[in-house]
Amino acid sequence: MKDKSFITAPELAEMLEMSEAHAYKIIRQLNAELAAKGFLTFSGRVPRKYLSERCYGLTEGGAVIEG
Repeated sequence: MKDKSFITAPELAEMLEMSEAHAYKIIRQLNAELAAKGFLTFSGRVPRKYLSERCYGLTEGGAVIEG
């Protein structure tokens, strides 16, 4: 069974209709943010939950953060 808690660059590229190279760049940026906060990161993938928080402003309950 595939672990769906992480999104990969090819999936991100397809989802956002961009090149894989740009998707890898975004993942590197998000992983750098997570590493700065002390989290363990994995090359080429990022937690879907963190991607949602950063891209869409979603909280755990699914509400949009107003800012």
